[in-house]
Amino acid sequence: MFCKVKKTTKLHNFVIMVSERRDILESILKIEQIEKYYGNKSSLTKAINNISFEVQEGEFVAIMGASGSGKTTLLNVISTIDKVTSGHIYVAGEDITKLKGNKLNQFRREELGFIFQDFNLLDTLTAYENIALALSIQNTAVKEIEERINKVARELSIKDVLNKYPYQMSGGQKQRVASARAIITNPKLILADEPTGALDSKSAKMLLERFQYLNDTLKATILMVTHDAFTASYATRVIFIKDGKVFNEIYRGEASRKEFFDKIIDVVTLLGGDLNDAL
Repeated sequence: MFCKVKKTTKLHNFVIMVSERRDILESILKIEQIEKYYGNKSSLTKAINNISFEVQEGEFVAIMGASGSGKTTLLNVISTIDKVTSGHIYVAGEDITKLKGNKLNQFRREELGFIFQDFNLLDTLTAYENIALALSIQNTAVKEIEERINKVARELSIKDVLNKYPYQMSGGQKQRVASARAIITNPKLILADEPTGALDSKSAKMLLERFQYLNDTLKATILMVTHDAFTASYATRVIFIKDGKVFNEIYRGEASRKEFFDKIIDVVTLLGGDLNDAL
């Protein structure tokens, strides 16, 4: 009996310590009871149904769910590509659901970094020019642009492709250039939509290792939507979405990536349905 009480006390103290540590961290993203409906009363689809969660500064969070679960819609409303029907989204304390016009454009330009599955690079610009574009829009000095691009190119191992055009690069190289473009402005939050979806396994692994480096070393805050358990296993936390709601979430903690992958598979199995839709 004494041992049981002692273990419970230790666990209780550990939970308090974890809670206190999380309170100290700044909440970069706060989702507060958001809903997104499509259609009308006769044919109403609830793409997002009362979702709430937070992402702390320096976290690497993956959003998983089967096709049609609402994960892409969730990313769209966070990125302001779409608007919520109700609820609030705060980025660094600012309610972005209320932003309009120039303030909204400024927020997108300065506070968010986007990484898309299809890269979205401009074919008529070199890798260097694609990355520099975001800084040029902010009227950054030429010398600073050069310094920052050289730094991020080293971090993402793309120095050898800076003078190449997208058609001259592999899929993995293009995605790393797109990643460089996303982080070059030092955004509060990096949003990645199926970043490995168009890559072969070797390129995907290399990109995810770069993501891990950005998160571990540069303390970048990343929110990534993926249907792939291997990709999600590089994150520090995975939130599972089902039918527009948060179904479950798990933390990696001290687990190895392989152990975390196994935990992800366990939850995906609980989600039900065709596993091929979620893996």
